[in-house]
Amino acid sequence: MSTSDNELDRLADALQRESGAVPVRVATGARLEAWLRVVADRGASDLILLAGEPPTLRVDGLIVRTTGAEIDGVDIEQMVLPELPPHAQRAYRDAGIADASYQVPGVGRFRVNLHRERGRAAACIRMLPKKVPVLASLDLPPGTEQLSRIQRGLVLIGGATGSGKTTTVAALVEEINKRDAKHIITIEDPIEYEHTNQKSVIQQVEIGIDAPDFPTALRAALRQAPDVIVVGEMRDPETMQIALAAGETGHLVLSTLHTTDLPSTIARMTDSFSAERQSTIRQEIAAALSAVYVQSLLPRQGGGRVPVAELLMVSYGARQHIRRNQLQHLHQEVTITRRQGSFTLEECLARLVKAGALSRSDAALRANHPDDFEHAMGGTI
Repeated sequence: MSTSDNELDRLADALQRESGAVPVRVATGARLEAWLRVVADRGASDLILLAGEPPTLRVDGLIVRTTGAEIDGVDIEQMVLPELPPHAQRAYRDAGIADASYQVPGVGRFRVNLHRERGRAAACIRMLPKKVPVLASLDLPPGTEQLSRIQRGLVLIGGATGSGKTTTVAALVEEINKRDAKHIITIEDPIEYEHTNQKSVIQQVEIGIDAPDFPTALRAALRQAPDVIVVGEMRDPETMQIALAAGETGHLVLSTLHTTDLPSTIARMTDSFSAERQSTIRQEIAAALSAVYVQSLLPRQGGGRVPVAELLMVSYGARQHIRRNQLQHLHQEVTITRRQGSFTLEECLARLVKAGALSRSDAALRANHPDDFEHAMGGTI
């Protein structure tokens, strides 16, 4: 998809003319700010900066190529790196990759990923909503709200990058915050949604600023008498091990994984450990796990995107399949535990097709079990 708009360059140039003959640090910072203003004005989710390309936007999940001037890796590094906090600047210089939050007054907050590709600097900058979303506003499948009512155990939210996992978790936390008097600790890299205490009290720990890494922050959280712990992402075996222990000892732990369906979500955890430990880890997952929810976003008819998901409320049968590494049977467990709130992806897809939100062809392509989808379309959901 392409556009003839050149507002990126016009806004950036205007800001630079206003600043006059100033050091590169100020001029490049102003140019970045101008582009981020366009992101907000266009309702884009992301700004992608690649060497040898003009700035690129993502709108409703689609790439929108602009006709602005090409930029190079030096430009990108000079624009983005000085705007990052010190810990992220060190991470980029040491490892060539950094994540941080960034705020433009009057515009909003952004999540910045500065990295290198083919030896050149590149960046992907995502706009963060100004307010924590209300769960009911997200058009999530009916039944998603029950995840906020689970009292203990590990709840995994799976999905590909950009599928809305973090937004769903934030909305679930906000649901608890409005309803229950709980002590909630979130551990994030970086913080994306800023919560305001309501009935609950919420501490938000940012990796790199408040703690050096996820394992350290998670261990510390367990000593702070939390009711709910949110682990922004379980990236390593040590974090997973501590989260499992927390789920087994009475805490509610919410966390995300980059996965595409129920079996891959469990497999992602077990495969993170050495072969000799995987049998033990499966036992721990089976004991700690309360629910697995996997989400994705599909093109909505008429514009925008609509979330689709599958949910497994973990019961005795699912625990047995996890212990035995028979993950192919988890789909069957979803159908068995409908009364407990589970629902299949195919049921969700069929419901949206019947409501006119999804085309049948898009839904059929996304279904993991095409026969189940066709059956759902023929019956009453």
